[in-house]
Amino acid sequence: MTMQSINIELPDNLYRRLEKMAGATKRPLADIIVQAVRVGSPPSWEDAPAEFQADLASLDRLEDDALWQVARGRVTEEGMVRYNELLVKNANEQISPAEKMELGQLRTDADRFMLRKAQAAVILRWRGYQIPPSDKL
Repeated sequence: MTMQSINIELPDNLYRRLEKMAGATKRPLADIIVQAVRVGSPPSWEDAPAEFQADLASLDRLEDDALWQVARGRVTEEGMVRYNELLVKNANEQISPAEKMELGQLRTDADRFMLRKAQAAVILRWRGYQIPPSDKL
């Protein structure tokens, strides 16, 4: 992995806190700072399944208002009804091959939707916003 070097100024209290952590864990201060940045950053979209990476990567470039729209997005009632119908048919082994494909697509769409919502909320949090509980979004 290629490393880059930067100089930053930290508030004195934050520097002391990181320095104490380094001493307590017997690790170099630079390692503690890298870990703090890694943990405090939004999850990398590169860790998501390949089929979702482009959607998640696009969120990094969105303005805050657009991210809020994604985070507050809702699934349509008719989409949920159809998904549940197909789940029941599948559980009862009464699903046609075409319906099985539709169920798979609906599941992928639901996964994409939830990953986008979660990633948008994490990015907004990282940008300094307070994120209400999911039932308030």
